[in-house]
Amino acid sequence: MEDKFLSQFEGLLTKYSELLIGETDPELVEKVKIWSLYTHISKSMPPLAKHWNEEYPDAKEEMKRLIMEIKELNEKHRLASKKE
Repeated sequence: MEDKFLSQFEGLLTKYSELLIGETDPELVEKVKIWSLYTHISKSMPPLAKHWNEEYPDAKEEMKRLIMEIKELNEKHRLASKKE
């Protein structure tokens, strides 16, 4: 893959993170990336997500925490956006 494409795609992910949670910190962008990919996998291939959850229960718990964190950040961002 071209560096230009990867850079442009990273820009897309950063903007998505900004719109979703109001943050562009690289660590949070990475969490949004993981969250969005896992969400897509769980919707498009539920048996795969189920298998992964059963195979790696500790990772499943970490994913639950990450999902809750993204959800909370999104809710805070939406509330802050409504007040503006």
